Amino acid sequence: MVDLNITVPVADPKWNSNPAWKLPGWAEPIIVATILFGAMFMTRRHNFRIFGTRSSFTSPFDSFDANNSSSRLIPYDSDSDSENEHVSTSKFPPKLRKCFGFTIAMPNTSRFRNNLHSRILQRFPFLNEMLYWVINYIFYRMTAIASQSLFAESGIWNVAQEHGIAVLEAEQYGWLSFLFPVHERQWQQWFMHGHQDALTVLNKAYALIHIPGTVGFICWYYYVAPSFETFAIARRTMTLTNFCAFITFIVYPCMPPRLLPPEYGFLDTVRHDDAQSVWMSGKYVNTLAAMPSMHFGYSFCIGMTIIYHSGVFRRTLERGESRKNMFWKMFYLALGIGYPTFILTTIVATANHYFMDALVATGFVFVSFLCNKVFYVFIPLEDLFLYIIRVEKPIPTTGDRFHERGDRI
Repeated sequence: MVDLNITVPVADPKWNSNPAWKLPGWAEPIIVATILFGAMFMTRRHNFRIFGTRSSFTSPFDSFDANNSSSRLIPYDSDSDSENEHVSTSKFPPKLRKCFGFTIAMPNTSRFRNNLHSRILQRFPFLNEMLYWVINYIFYRMTAIASQSLFAESGIWNVAQEHGIAVLEAEQYGWLSFLFPVHERQWQQWFMHGHQDALTVLNKAYALIHIPGTVGFICWYYYVAPSFETFAIARRTMTLTNFCAFITFIVYPCMPPRLLPPEYGFLDTVRHDDAQSVWMSGKYVNTLAAMPSMHFGYSFCIGMTIIYHSGVFRRTLERGESRKNMFWKMFYLALGIGYPTFILTTIVATANHYFMDALVATGFVFVSFLCNKVFYVFIPLEDLFLYIIRVEKPIPTTGDRFHERGDRI
Protein backbone atom coordinates (compact mmCIF):
# COMPACT_ATOMS: atom_id res chain seq x y z
CA MET A 1 0.00 0.00 0.00
CA VAL A 2 1.40 3.38 -1.01
CA ASP A 3 1.74 5.90 1.79
CA LEU A 4 0.05 9.08 0.66
CA ASN A 5 1.65 11.75 2.79
CA ILE A 6 0.11 15.11 2.04
CA THR A 7 1.29 16.89 5.16
CA VAL A 8 4.09 19.39 4.70
CA PRO A 9 5.75 21.35 7.49
CA VAL A 10 5.06 24.96 6.57
CA ALA A 11 5.90 27.72 9.01
CA ASP A 12 3.14 30.29 9.04
CA PRO A 13 4.58 33.73 8.32
CA LYS A 14 3.83 36.56 10.65
CA TRP A 15 0.50 38.15 9.84
CA ASN A 16 1.57 41.60 8.70
CA SER A 17 -1.50 42.86 6.93
CA ASN A 18 -3.70 45.49 8.51
CA PRO A 19 -6.91 44.09 10.04
CA ALA A 20 -9.89 44.41 7.74
CA TRP A 21 -12.43 46.96 8.75
CA LYS A 22 -15.25 45.02 10.35
CA LEU A 23 -18.81 45.97 9.46
CA PRO A 24 -21.34 46.19 12.29
CA GLY A 25 -23.53 43.11 12.60
CA TRP A 26 -26.56 44.97 11.27
CA ALA A 27 -24.82 46.32 8.15
CA GLU A 28 -24.94 43.19 5.99
CA PRO A 29 -28.67 42.54 6.52
CA ILE A 30 -29.31 46.20 5.72
CA ILE A 31 -27.30 45.87 2.48
CA VAL A 32 -29.22 42.78 1.39
CA ALA A 33 -32.58 44.30 2.39
CA THR A 34 -31.75 47.47 0.44
CA ILE A 35 -30.97 45.43 -2.67
CA LEU A 36 -34.16 43.39 -2.35
CA PHE A 37 -36.53 46.26 -1.67
CA GLY A 38 -34.81 48.37 -4.32
CA ALA A 39 -35.49 45.59 -6.83
CA MET A 40 -39.05 45.28 -5.58
CA PHE A 41 -39.57 48.96 -6.36
CA MET A 42 -37.80 48.87 -9.73
CA THR A 43 -39.82 45.85 -10.92
CA ARG A 44 -43.17 47.08 -9.62
CA ARG A 45 -46.14 46.99 -11.95
CA HIS A 46 -46.89 50.46 -13.18
CA ASN A 47 -50.44 51.81 -13.51
CA PHE A 48 -51.70 49.38 -10.89
CA ARG A 49 -53.22 50.51 -7.61
CA ILE A 50 -53.36 48.36 -4.51
CA PHE A 51 -56.16 50.35 -2.88
CA GLY A 52 -59.28 51.82 -4.38
CA THR A 53 -62.47 50.60 -5.98
CA ARG A 54 -62.35 47.98 -8.68
CA SER A 55 -63.14 50.56 -11.31
CA SER A 56 -60.26 52.81 -10.25
CA PHE A 57 -57.50 50.65 -11.67
CA THR A 58 -56.80 48.39 -14.59
CA SER A 59 -56.02 44.89 -13.39
CA PRO A 60 -53.35 42.91 -15.25
CA PHE A 61 -55.48 39.84 -14.61
CA ASP A 62 -58.07 41.01 -17.07
CA SER A 63 -56.00 40.04 -20.11
CA PHE A 64 -55.29 36.48 -18.89
CA ASP A 65 -57.58 33.51 -18.74
CA ALA A 66 -57.92 31.22 -15.76
CA ASN A 67 -55.16 28.85 -16.77
CA ASN A 68 -52.71 31.57 -17.73
CA SER A 69 -53.14 33.61 -14.58
CA SER A 70 -50.81 31.44 -12.54
CA SER A 71 -47.69 31.51 -14.68
CA ARG A 72 -46.48 31.98 -18.22
CA LEU A 73 -44.21 28.99 -17.84
CA ILE A 74 -46.44 26.27 -16.43
CA PRO A 75 -47.95 23.81 -18.90
CA TYR A 76 -51.68 23.29 -18.78
CA ASP A 77 -54.18 21.34 -20.81
CA SER A 78 -56.70 23.42 -22.72
CA ASP A 79 -56.91 21.57 -26.03
CA SER A 80 -59.71 19.16 -25.32
CA ASP A 81 -63.10 20.34 -26.59
CA SER A 82 -64.89 18.21 -24.03
CA GLU A 83 -62.89 19.74 -21.22
CA ASN A 84 -63.60 23.24 -22.48
CA GLU A 85 -67.29 22.42 -22.60
CA HIS A 86 -67.10 21.06 -19.09
CA VAL A 87 -65.44 24.09 -17.55
CA SER A 88 -67.18 26.75 -19.61
CA THR A 89 -70.19 26.73 -17.29
CA SER A 90 -68.06 27.79 -14.33
CA LYS A 91 -66.96 31.37 -13.73
CA PHE A 92 -63.65 30.12 -12.36
CA PRO A 93 -62.83 26.89 -14.25
CA PRO A 94 -60.13 24.68 -12.72
CA LYS A 95 -56.53 24.87 -13.89
CA LEU A 96 -55.68 21.68 -15.75
CA ARG A 97 -52.06 20.86 -15.00
CA LYS A 98 -50.01 18.15 -16.65
CA CYS A 99 -47.86 16.17 -14.21
CA PHE A 100 -46.09 12.85 -14.99
CA GLY A 101 -48.32 12.41 -18.03
CA PHE A 102 -51.53 12.92 -16.06
CA THR A 103 -53.89 15.88 -16.21
CA ILE A 104 -54.76 17.22 -12.77
CA ALA A 105 -57.56 19.71 -12.12
CA MET A 106 -56.34 22.27 -9.58
CA PRO A 107 -58.32 25.08 -7.92
CA ASN A 108 -58.52 28.34 -9.84
CA THR A 109 -57.09 31.10 -7.69
CA SER A 110 -58.13 33.93 -10.02
CA ARG A 111 -61.23 34.33 -7.84
CA PHE A 112 -58.90 35.87 -5.23
CA ARG A 113 -57.47 38.49 -7.57
CA ASN A 114 -59.06 41.36 -5.66
CA ASN A 115 -57.89 40.25 -2.22
CA LEU A 116 -55.51 42.69 -0.63
CA HIS A 117 -52.51 40.34 -0.60
CA SER A 118 -53.14 39.47 -4.26
CA ARG A 119 -53.09 43.16 -5.14
CA ILE A 120 -49.88 43.69 -3.19
CA LEU A 121 -48.22 40.83 -5.06
CA GLN A 122 -49.46 42.14 -8.39
CA ARG A 123 -48.06 45.57 -7.63
CA PHE A 124 -44.74 44.07 -6.46
CA PRO A 125 -44.36 40.67 -8.19
CA PHE A 126 -40.72 40.39 -7.15
CA LEU A 127 -42.01 39.50 -3.66
CA ASN A 128 -42.73 36.06 -5.09
CA GLU A 129 -39.05 35.58 -5.96
CA MET A 130 -38.05 36.70 -2.47
CA LEU A 131 -40.27 33.99 -1.02
CA TYR A 132 -38.56 31.32 -3.13
CA TRP A 133 -35.14 32.28 -1.78
CA VAL A 134 -36.36 32.38 1.81
CA ILE A 135 -37.39 28.74 1.31
CA ASN A 136 -33.91 27.98 -0.08
CA TYR A 137 -32.27 29.58 2.93
CA ILE A 138 -34.44 27.58 5.34
CA PHE A 139 -33.42 24.34 3.65
CA TYR A 140 -29.75 25.33 3.90
CA ARG A 141 -30.10 26.04 7.60
CA MET A 142 -31.44 22.54 8.09
CA THR A 143 -28.51 20.77 6.41
CA ALA A 144 -26.27 21.08 9.47
CA ILE A 145 -28.93 19.58 11.73
CA ALA A 146 -29.66 16.74 9.32
CA SER A 147 -25.99 15.91 8.79
CA GLN A 148 -25.24 15.91 12.51
CA SER A 149 -28.14 13.54 13.10
CA LEU A 150 -26.98 11.22 10.32
CA PHE A 151 -23.43 10.97 11.66
CA ALA A 152 -24.24 11.21 15.37
CA GLU A 153 -22.69 7.84 16.23
CA SER A 154 -19.45 8.14 14.27
CA GLY A 155 -18.96 11.85 15.02
CA ILE A 156 -19.51 14.31 12.20
CA TRP A 157 -16.27 16.22 12.90
CA ASN A 158 -14.12 13.11 12.39
CA VAL A 159 -16.08 12.07 9.31
CA ALA A 160 -15.81 15.53 7.77
CA GLN A 161 -12.07 15.65 8.47
CA GLU A 162 -11.57 12.27 6.79
CA HIS A 163 -13.49 13.49 3.77
CA GLY A 164 -11.44 16.69 3.56
CA ILE A 165 -8.18 14.72 3.66
CA ALA A 166 -9.60 12.31 1.07
CA VAL A 167 -10.26 15.25 -1.27
CA LEU A 168 -6.65 16.43 -0.94
CA GLU A 169 -5.38 12.91 -1.64
CA ALA A 170 -7.65 12.53 -4.67
CA GLU A 171 -6.44 15.85 -6.11
CA GLN A 172 -2.77 14.94 -5.71
CA TYR A 173 -2.75 11.19 -6.35
CA GLY A 174 -6.09 10.31 -7.96
CA TRP A 175 -6.81 9.62 -11.62
CA LEU A 176 -7.99 13.23 -12.05
CA SER A 177 -4.83 14.70 -10.54
CA PHE A 178 -3.88 16.20 -13.92
CA LEU A 179 -6.74 18.67 -13.43
CA PHE A 180 -5.08 20.08 -10.34
CA PRO A 181 -1.51 21.12 -11.24
CA VAL A 182 -1.51 23.69 -8.43
CA HIS A 183 -2.37 22.64 -4.89
CA GLU A 184 -4.47 24.66 -2.45
CA ARG A 185 -1.62 25.02 0.01
CA GLN A 186 0.66 26.46 -2.67
CA TRP A 187 -2.09 28.87 -3.70
CA GLN A 188 -2.56 30.18 -0.18
CA GLN A 189 1.16 30.31 0.60
CA TRP A 190 1.75 32.53 -2.43
CA PHE A 191 -0.57 35.11 -0.89
CA MET A 192 0.78 34.55 2.60
CA HIS A 193 4.35 35.32 1.55
CA GLY A 194 4.52 38.86 0.26
CA HIS A 195 0.91 39.40 -0.82
CA GLN A 196 -0.99 39.61 2.45
CA ASP A 197 -2.63 42.91 1.61
CA ALA A 198 -4.19 41.26 -1.43
CA LEU A 199 -5.27 38.37 0.78
CA THR A 200 -6.94 40.84 3.13
CA VAL A 201 -9.02 42.04 0.19
CA LEU A 202 -9.95 38.44 -0.64
CA ASN A 203 -10.89 37.77 2.99
CA LYS A 204 -13.37 40.63 2.90
CA ALA A 205 -14.59 39.61 -0.54
CA TYR A 206 -15.27 36.07 0.69
CA ALA A 207 -17.38 37.42 3.53
CA LEU A 208 -19.26 40.16 1.71
CA ILE A 209 -19.69 39.25 -1.96
CA HIS A 210 -21.35 35.83 -1.85
CA ILE A 211 -24.84 36.61 -0.57
CA PRO A 212 -25.16 40.29 -1.61
CA GLY A 213 -23.66 39.44 -5.01
CA THR A 214 -26.06 36.55 -5.59
CA VAL A 215 -29.07 38.49 -4.37
CA GLY A 216 -28.01 41.45 -6.50
CA PHE A 217 -27.74 39.22 -9.57
CA ILE A 218 -31.23 37.79 -9.07
CA CYS A 219 -32.64 41.30 -8.72
CA TRP A 220 -30.72 42.63 -11.72
CA TYR A 221 -31.60 39.75 -14.04
CA TYR A 222 -35.27 39.82 -13.06
CA TYR A 223 -35.22 43.43 -14.24
CA VAL A 224 -33.13 43.14 -17.42
CA ALA A 225 -33.90 39.66 -18.77
CA PRO A 226 -35.76 39.91 -22.09
CA SER A 227 -38.46 37.52 -20.85
CA PHE A 228 -39.56 35.86 -17.65
CA GLU A 229 -38.98 32.46 -19.27
CA THR A 230 -35.28 33.29 -19.68
CA PHE A 231 -35.02 34.57 -16.11
CA ALA A 232 -36.81 31.51 -14.75
CA ILE A 233 -34.32 29.15 -16.39
CA ALA A 234 -31.46 30.86 -14.55
CA ARG A 235 -33.40 30.94 -11.28
CA ARG A 236 -34.46 27.28 -11.51
CA THR A 237 -30.90 26.27 -12.40
CA MET A 238 -29.53 28.01 -9.33
CA THR A 239 -32.28 26.55 -7.15
CA LEU A 240 -31.72 22.99 -8.35
CA THR A 241 -27.96 23.46 -7.88
CA ASN A 242 -28.78 24.48 -4.34
CA PHE A 243 -30.74 21.33 -3.63
CA CYS A 244 -28.06 19.10 -5.17
CA ALA A 245 -25.52 20.79 -2.91
CA PHE A 246 -27.77 20.53 0.15
CA ILE A 247 -28.10 16.77 -0.30
CA THR A 248 -24.32 16.51 -0.64
CA PHE A 249 -23.80 18.59 2.49
CA ILE A 250 -25.94 16.12 4.43
CA VAL A 251 -24.53 12.80 3.14
CA TYR A 252 -20.92 13.92 2.55
CA PRO A 253 -19.88 16.42 5.22
CA CYS A 254 -16.50 17.80 4.25
CA MET A 255 -14.15 19.87 6.35
CA PRO A 256 -12.74 22.95 4.59
CA PRO A 257 -8.93 23.23 4.42
CA ARG A 258 -8.86 25.99 7.08
CA LEU A 259 -10.20 23.56 9.71
CA LEU A 260 -7.80 20.69 8.97
CA PRO A 261 -5.04 19.95 11.52
CA PRO A 262 -2.09 22.41 11.40
CA GLU A 263 0.24 19.88 9.76
CA TYR A 264 -1.66 20.29 6.49
CA GLY A 265 -0.38 23.85 6.25
CA PHE A 266 -3.58 25.91 5.99
CA LEU A 267 -4.49 29.06 7.86
CA ASP A 268 -7.98 30.43 8.49
CA THR A 269 -7.17 33.86 7.10
CA VAL A 270 -10.72 35.19 7.27
CA ARG A 271 -10.77 34.74 11.05
CA HIS A 272 -7.23 36.10 11.37
CA ASP A 273 -8.46 39.23 9.61
CA ASP A 274 -11.62 39.30 11.73
CA ALA A 275 -13.57 39.56 8.47
CA GLN A 276 -16.32 37.01 9.09
CA SER A 277 -19.70 37.62 7.58
CA VAL A 278 -22.75 37.74 9.80
CA TRP A 279 -24.25 35.16 7.44
CA MET A 280 -21.37 32.76 8.11
CA SER A 281 -21.91 32.52 11.85
CA GLY A 282 -24.67 31.24 14.03
CA LYS A 283 -26.03 28.01 15.40
CA TYR A 284 -27.40 26.64 12.14
CA VAL A 285 -24.55 27.52 9.77
CA ASN A 286 -23.02 24.37 8.33
CA THR A 287 -19.26 24.86 8.71
CA LEU A 288 -18.59 21.33 7.42
CA ALA A 289 -20.08 21.93 3.97
CA ALA A 290 -17.03 22.49 1.80
CA MET A 291 -18.14 20.02 -0.89
CA PRO A 292 -19.35 21.44 -3.23
CA SER A 293 -18.55 25.14 -3.14
CA MET A 294 -21.76 27.11 -3.50
CA HIS A 295 -19.65 30.27 -3.64
CA PHE A 296 -18.30 28.98 -6.94
CA GLY A 297 -21.53 27.26 -8.01
CA TYR A 298 -23.44 30.53 -7.77
CA SER A 299 -20.68 32.54 -9.41
CA PHE A 300 -20.34 30.08 -12.28
CA CYS A 301 -24.07 30.11 -12.94
CA ILE A 302 -24.07 33.90 -12.74
CA GLY A 303 -21.09 34.12 -15.07
CA MET A 304 -22.66 31.85 -17.69
CA THR A 305 -25.92 33.82 -17.55
CA ILE A 306 -24.07 37.12 -18.01
CA ILE A 307 -22.17 35.69 -20.98
CA TYR A 308 -25.50 34.59 -22.48
CA HIS A 309 -26.86 38.07 -21.81
CA SER A 310 -23.92 39.60 -23.68
CA GLY A 311 -25.12 38.01 -26.91
CA VAL A 312 -21.56 37.27 -28.01
CA PHE A 313 -22.24 33.62 -28.77
CA ARG A 314 -25.82 34.00 -29.98
CA ARG A 315 -26.82 34.58 -33.59
CA THR A 316 -30.50 34.99 -32.80
CA LEU A 317 -32.06 37.21 -30.15
CA GLU A 318 -35.26 36.87 -28.21
CA ARG A 319 -38.38 38.71 -29.25
CA GLY A 320 -37.91 42.44 -28.78
CA GLU A 321 -34.28 42.08 -27.62
CA SER A 322 -31.82 44.62 -29.03
CA ARG A 323 -28.36 43.71 -30.28
CA LYS A 324 -25.74 45.20 -27.95
CA ASN A 325 -22.84 47.19 -29.28
CA MET A 326 -19.27 45.89 -29.05
CA PHE A 327 -18.48 47.73 -25.81
CA TRP A 328 -21.34 46.12 -23.89
CA LYS A 329 -20.66 42.72 -25.43
CA MET A 330 -17.06 42.81 -24.25
CA PHE A 331 -18.05 44.25 -20.87
CA TYR A 332 -20.52 41.44 -20.13
CA LEU A 333 -18.14 38.82 -21.52
CA ALA A 334 -15.29 40.02 -19.29
CA LEU A 335 -17.62 40.17 -16.29
CA GLY A 336 -19.00 36.71 -16.99
CA ILE A 337 -15.50 35.23 -17.09
CA GLY A 338 -13.93 37.43 -14.44
CA TYR A 339 -16.49 37.00 -11.66
CA PRO A 340 -16.25 33.19 -11.25
CA THR A 341 -12.47 33.41 -11.72
CA PHE A 342 -12.23 35.94 -8.90
CA ILE A 343 -14.46 33.83 -6.64
CA LEU A 344 -12.36 30.71 -7.35
CA THR A 345 -9.21 32.62 -6.41
CA THR A 346 -10.90 33.84 -3.24
CA ILE A 347 -12.28 30.55 -1.93
CA VAL A 348 -8.97 28.73 -2.39
CA ALA A 349 -6.67 31.51 -1.15
CA THR A 350 -8.71 31.84 2.04
CA ALA A 351 -8.61 28.04 2.56
CA ASN A 352 -12.38 27.75 2.58
CA HIS A 353 -12.61 25.32 -0.32
CA TYR A 354 -10.67 22.82 -2.40
CA PHE A 355 -10.32 23.06 -6.15
CA MET A 356 -12.39 19.88 -6.40
CA ASP A 357 -15.25 21.65 -4.61
CA ALA A 358 -15.42 24.08 -7.52
CA LEU A 359 -15.22 21.26 -10.06
CA VAL A 360 -18.14 19.40 -8.47
CA ALA A 361 -20.14 22.64 -8.22
CA THR A 362 -19.58 23.21 -11.95
CA GLY A 363 -20.91 19.73 -12.69
CA PHE A 364 -23.98 20.40 -10.55
CA VAL A 365 -24.67 23.61 -12.47
CA PHE A 366 -24.58 21.81 -15.83
CA VAL A 367 -26.83 19.00 -14.58
CA SER A 368 -29.23 21.50 -13.01
CA PHE A 369 -29.41 23.50 -16.24
CA LEU A 370 -30.32 20.39 -18.21
CA CYS A 371 -32.88 19.25 -15.62
CA ASN A 372 -34.21 22.59 -14.38
CA LYS A 373 -37.78 21.90 -15.51
CA VAL A 374 -38.07 19.19 -12.87
CA PHE A 375 -39.54 21.91 -10.64
CA TYR A 376 -42.70 21.84 -12.78
CA VAL A 377 -43.80 18.82 -10.75
CA PHE A 378 -44.34 21.12 -7.77
CA ILE A 379 -46.77 23.40 -9.62
CA PRO A 380 -49.90 21.53 -8.47
CA LEU A 381 -48.71 21.90 -4.87
CA GLU A 382 -48.18 25.61 -5.47
CA ASP A 383 -51.71 25.90 -6.85
CA LEU A 384 -53.06 24.21 -3.76
CA PHE A 385 -51.01 26.40 -1.42
CA LEU A 386 -52.14 29.58 -3.17
CA TYR A 387 -55.73 28.42 -2.92
CA ILE A 388 -55.37 27.77 0.81
CA ILE A 389 -53.97 31.25 1.49
CA ARG A 390 -56.49 32.82 -0.91
CA VAL A 391 -54.08 34.58 -3.22
CA GLU A 392 -53.54 34.72 -6.98
CA LYS A 393 -50.00 34.25 -8.19
CA PRO A 394 -48.59 37.52 -9.57
CA ILE A 395 -47.86 37.96 -13.25
CA PRO A 396 -44.11 38.69 -13.61
CA THR A 397 -42.99 42.06 -14.92
CA THR A 398 -39.73 40.73 -16.35
CA GLY A 399 -39.31 41.98 -19.90
CA ASP A 400 -42.21 44.44 -19.72
CA ARG A 401 -39.97 47.53 -19.68
CA PHE A 402 -37.83 46.04 -22.42
CA HIS A 403 -40.73 45.14 -24.70
CA GLU A 404 -42.82 48.22 -24.12
CA ARG A 405 -40.13 50.86 -24.49
CA GLY A 406 -37.45 48.99 -26.44
CA ASP A 407 -34.73 49.78 -23.89
CA ARG A 408 -31.24 48.47 -24.54
CA ILE A 409 -30.14 46.46 -21.48
